[in-house]
Amino acid sequence: HIALYSRKAFEAGDLLIEFGASAEQDHPTYLTLQVGEGRHIELRPEWLEHVNHSCDPNALFDTTTFRFEAIRSIAPGDELSFFYPSTEWSMGSPFKCKCGSPACVGVIAGASQLGAAVLAGRRLTDFIAAKLRLLDAPAGAAPAAADGGAAAGAGAIMV
Repeated sequence: HIALYSRKAFEAGDLLIEFGASAEQDHPTYLTLQVGEGRHIELRPEWLEHVNHSCDPNALFDTTTFRFEAIRSIAPGDELSFFYPSTEWSMGSPFKCKCGSPACVGVIAGASQLGAAVLAGRRLTDFIAAKLRLLDAPAGAAPAAADGGAAAGAGAIMV
């Protein structure tokens, strides 16, 4: 399977790389990150599309700052991974997860398909966190702004 592997050590909060958008779609695809309601970007640089999913990820695509950052320690040789529901509300291509983590959530279909308890304690993008707050808001409450990804692939690319 194609994946990205770290060439050096990183600590939680370290910047791995800034990213941008090569194109924007109004719907999710296999290779997009959700950055807002009806806004899904194709990643630039393109090789970032090879960051795979894990239910126990070591990185996050922050779609507010456009920074791909470590969320825990990463050693040289570690595969870089992110939790797809951290960026995706509803995925265009759901799949059965085979990450093998004790924290595995099973079917990966987006944050909208997981309960707040499953997502509790996980790093999420501002967009996904705002969508969850809307679900928890009492009826008639004013909605919070919710603006703010999945990329996958199957080789080894080093960052």
